[in-house]
Amino acid sequence: MLSPRDGLTVYLACGATDLRKSIDALAAVVKYSFDLDVFSSSLFVFCNKDRDKLKILYWDHNGFWLYYRRLDKGRFKWPKQSDGKPAMAISRRQLQWLLDGLALEQHKAHPEVLARIAV
Repeated sequence: MLSPRDGLTVYLACGATDLRKSIDALAAVVKYSFDLDVFSSSLFVFCNKDRDKLKILYWDHNGFWLYYRRLDKGRFKWPKQSDGKPAMAISRRQLQWLLDGLALEQHKAHPEVLARIAV
């Protein structure tokens, strides 16, 4: 499993994306459709129409990583485009839920707890 660094933002492309697109074409989608910086510390996640394949684009120092996942069975619980926004920011935890076949909202999940350091 991909283990992104702390502070990394995850953006989902709402709706379906043509996954025949290469790194350069997906980077252009991020720049021109999402109006985001493709060279930022962010993961950009795209899913196909059948919701059984996804690609994750990530810039790392001097080049792009392109992760590809194809399910043998089942479908990703992918969000549709909402409010006319082409992309939505999610947490790393929500990304893990999607990769595990769960929906973005898990009402029965324990809330995330962040540790506080006493000074």
